[in-house]
Amino acid sequence: MKRGFLRGLLARYTLATGRLTGLYRKLCAPAGREWAEYLKRHGGLYAIGEGCVIQANVTITDPAHVRLGHNVHLTGCTLFGHDGTVAMLKQMSGRRLDRVGRIDIGDNVFVGHQAIIMPGISIGSNVVVGAGAIVTRDVPSNTIVAGNPARPIGTVEAMLDRYERQTQALRWAAHPQLAPDYFGPPEPALTALRNATFFATPAATGELR
Repeated sequence: MKRGFLRGLLARYTLATGRLTGLYRKLCAPAGREWAEYLKRHGGLYAIGEGCVIQANVTITDPAHVRLGHNVHLTGCTLFGHDGTVAMLKQMSGRRLDRVGRIDIGDNVFVGHQAIIMPGISIGSNVVVGAGAIVTRDVPSNTIVAGNPARPIGTVEAMLDRYERQTQALRWAAHPQLAPDYFGPPEPALTALRNATFFATPAATGELR
């Protein structure tokens, strides 16, 4: 009880002041919504919208040049705002060089684990960037991109329709935790139901496909 109280106190202090951030991350392990709120207040981003979810393992090298829209979810990815070779090239050549670019991300965007967004990139709204993708070109709205370099592989609208059809076939399709306004972890009963289906015989799991 006392430990939980102290963690809560530390979280409120850091969110309010921007101080003791390292201790806050270590002891409180902030979830994505909380960390996004911290970055909104103290992260130095050019702009960040409402309803964002940013995991604490996301790397943003040049936050001053990053603009995020509403409902942007970043998971273990890297947003590069500059070309790291420039410092070496300037010292080698004695020339005046600059390779810094903005990253502009629209509304309703998911960027998967270990994806890399390069400098100077614009990503439209309603976009999914697959895990491990390296985004070297602008991404239009309503697009799914994946690969190295990232390329379009479908539309978000089609993905949404497909996921809805697949969800309707699940045994737990009517469970309240699938509601659009629920974002917490699954309750034990739902986890048990999923596992009973996932690890049953192949014939029993056919309904998931």
